Order: sequence, then structure tokens, then C-alpha cells
Amino acid sequence: MKHLFFLVFFLNIILVSNAQKYMTKNGFIGFYSKTPMEEIKADNNQVVSALDVSTGDVVFQALIKSFHFERALMEEHFNENYMESDKIPKSTFKGKITNLSSVNFTKPGTYDITVYGDLTIHDVTNKVSIKGTLEVVSGGINASSKFNIVPEDYKITIPGVVRDKIDKNLEVTVTMKYTPIAGK
Repeated sequence: MKHLFFLVFFLNIILVSNAQKYMTKNGFIGFYSKTPMEEIKADNNQVVSALDVSTGDVVFQALIKSFHFERALMEEHFNENYMESDKIPKSTFKGKITNLSSVNFTKPGTYDITVYGDLTIHDVTNKVSIKGTLEVVSGGINASSKFNIVPEDYKITIPGVVRDKIDKNLEVTVTMKYTPIAGK
């Protein structure tokens, strides 16, 4: 009976520790810019992200070539001229939920969060603080945020010829549907 108790005890510890890590391989990041001259929108549905609810650690990785535009020419210019995606193939974020104690991961609901960390785009890293929401749902966690970035802050040069067609601030939308990591 003692051995059965310890076996059940250790299995519970393993299951609880696994339930604290969540992942997605098909998260969404999109950006949008609108000026009187042009509307630019790109979507990436192949973002990899992990969330550790025990520590609040959050990581993202987005391949630049996975951003898709309505017009092929925009996508080509984005990859070749602005983002140099052959040379710099990905963007990353590594941060932490700063108000983790305000989220009850055992109770379904929507919680406001702030994430602070390092956003790396075009090989330039900046500290950012981003507000968003976590929604605890049956079988997972949904995360979302909307914030602005300034391309020049990441040394993305936009030629004067098209400078007026792109807003100085790009609106970024993030949506993740995390599921528990099993078997780790």
C-alpha cells in the first residue's frame, strides 16, 4: 500500500509539472499599417510559442518568410528590401508575465496581463512592456494582445519613395491558442 501511495504521489507531481507548460506551433502574429496612400496587412499563422504558467515565462519565434500579404510584390519587397529575411530569417520574443499572481489558471476566465521582455526584430533587440489578455479555457489557454512598434526602432529602413505609404507605427496583433505539453 505504501508503494502504491508513493507511485500515485509521484505521478501527480509529474502530471502537475507537465500541466504547467503550454505550447502552440500555429500561433498568429499580424501587422497592419494604414495611410491615405496605402493599406498594408500581413499575417503569419506559423508562430511557435511556449508559456510556462508556473514561472510566467513566455517565448515566441516567427519566421519572417511566413508573413503573407495580399499582393505578392509587397511580400517580395518586405522579405528582400526591408526585413532581409534570407540573412535574418526570424524574429523572437522572450519575456515574463509581470502580474502572474493575478491569473488563476485553475479557474476558467479572462485575465489582464502585462508581459515584459526582449523583442528581437531584424537582429535588433529592444525591451518592451506589452498589455494583453489570457483566457483560461477547457483544455488550454488563449492569449491575445495588440500593440504598436516603430520599424526604425529595429533598424528597418524604409526608402523615402515609399515612406509616406507606410505608417510610422505598425499595429501588431498576437493571438495564441496554447495546449498543454504532454509527455515531457
